[in-house]
Amino acid sequence: MRARHLALASITWSAHQLVMRFSLDELSFSTVYWYPDTDLDDLERRFGHEFVERLFTHAALFEVNKLVSLRPQTVDLGPYAHHHTEALEQLWTTVLHKVWAQWRYENGLPDERPPRFVSAPRASRAAPVRRDRDGGGVLLFSGGGKDSLVSMKLLERAGIPFASFAYASTAYGPAAPQFRVIDALLDHGTPTRRHRLIVLDDFLDAPVLELYGDDLGVRTITTAETPSSIFAALPLLLAHGYPHAVLGHEASANRGNLVWGATGEEVNHQWGKSVEAERLLDDYVRSELVSDIGVFSALMPIHDVVIFELLRSDEAALGATHSCNVAKPWCRRCPKCAYVWLNYRAHLSVEPVAAMFPEDLLEIPENQAFFRDMAGLGEHTPFECIGQVEETHLALALTEARGLTGPRGHELVARLPQLDVRAVLDTFTRVDVASARIPEAYAPALVTQMTRAATSCRARVLACLELA
Repeated sequence: MRARHLALASITWSAHQLVMRFSLDELSFSTVYWYPDTDLDDLERRFGHEFVERLFTHAALFEVNKLVSLRPQTVDLGPYAHHHTEALEQLWTTVLHKVWAQWRYENGLPDERPPRFVSAPRASRAAPVRRDRDGGGVLLFSGGGKDSLVSMKLLERAGIPFASFAYASTAYGPAAPQFRVIDALLDHGTPTRRHRLIVLDDFLDAPVLELYGDDLGVRTITTAETPSSIFAALPLLLAHGYPHAVLGHEASANRGNLVWGATGEEVNHQWGKSVEAERLLDDYVRSELVSDIGVFSALMPIHDVVIFELLRSDEAALGATHSCNVAKPWCRRCPKCAYVWLNYRAHLSVEPVAAMFPEDLLEIPENQAFFRDMAGLGEHTPFECIGQVEETHLALALTEARGLTGPRGHELVARLPQLDVRAVLDTFTRVDVASARIPEAYAPALVTQMTRAATSCRARVLACLELA
């Protein structure tokens, strides 16, 4: 089989459910959003059928893009083609080109291009709407990890009211356990409300690679999770009147895993979290959909080194964090677990970390390749949402200096070049406000905390490594 034609078949909704159906030649798939505390019918009454359909068409188009992993040649918006504008096509194809760079690299497809729209873009578009109510704060995306905890505490200490937004996806298993671990972390904060979205998807678990992968010449599937989550959250943001979606993406998202020799492009697993993607999405939402709803990351001015310093103030909540995409809260056998554990051990108190991780992950044979790749000794850093090579080198140096490294850890440290600690700190404790996009109303109180943490981090690291 060679999949050729990707189509958006239907979009239907009721009070709390949005159903999006797609086809790929003879194959059919669907994605369903459940909004337990948001009334989509009421949203339609307030803003009109045409606008709400346009909003949901965006959500559907960014859900259907995962099927591009099966190499369609054309994409058809079907009965929703009247929502096809030049701006929408440009946004969608840009996201595909950037996010799917990893997929193209993994599958050896340097010349692959996004599918061609069968409809022509409309020259005119409807004006964006404005919120008709004020939610009384911002909406903080919360996945339950360290970045969610630090973002939540930054907002609290800045005096910025926030509600939380958590989504559970079938990609990560049943919804109830996902919400349970996220709620355990939110119990350590003060969200005004806890909003939820449940995503049921029948594509990611389908045996498409086993059945069609060889014929199509593909071995992996990619999704644009962050852009999709923004469009999934827009109905909730608008329904409840929140002016900003606040993300927890940090500065390492702006740097890729490798430069691909075949194309000369940077392949960045985290591009969807980068400031480039954030700016693209924010500009598009404001100009095309809702003029007074924006998107920004509270952590974009800083790297993980400073985030771990901020985390030191909230170690009591550390046990409620989780970051693993394999088995929640931690599988302890993946690069994400390896990276977070190493930095927890390097920067935080021993006792809470030992309570979360009963093993020395550096000594586990299955993890050796992950640590080598994180340290820059492989072809590229792992395709995961983790920090940069220099941050791993620093974490290993701190772990060694604290006497927390075993035989395999010693061996890895011995293979690394001498670390220029001051140069690393100059880069990774910098608070880069100019490159971030925090609104002026929130920036002073947030940046003050980051700057203080950066200064404290630098002093602590130099003292630990006896360089002060």
